[in-house]
Amino acid sequence: MAVNDPIADMLTRIRNASLARHQTTQVPATNLTRSIAQVLQSEGFVAGVEETGEGVKRSLVIALKYKGKQRRPIITSLKRISKPGLRVYSNKRELPRVLGGIGIAIISTSKGIMTDRDARREGVGGEVLCFVW
Repeated sequence: MAVNDPIADMLTRIRNASLARHQTTQVPATNLTRSIAQVLQSEGFVAGVEETGEGVKRSLVIALKYKGKQRRPIITSLKRISKPGLRVYSNKRELPRVLGGIGIAIISTSKGIMTDRDARREGVGGEVLCFVW
């Protein structure tokens, strides 16, 4: 099945699996989804990322994290900002802060996919892909 927006598809799969309290979720592997998953892992929102399959059938298996005895998801919300129909760009001075710094904004910059905090440190702006908190 062709996916027009792989980022929105990835965020929806993570959101649905997290709300259903699944241990892992599977996402089609692209360079973009791989980079976003690595950012989520480095920021502590997911436990691990593993690539499976060969050729066109490659996919990422994302291990989700939960806290407490009630297994509440670490990821409270995922929100897609820049969409195929309306791209949202931000320069280095106007990078958004998510919940006053509690969450992260994932930015696609000329230096790669990174968080808003890293983009400020590097002094670059770019396309605001999504918010995670």
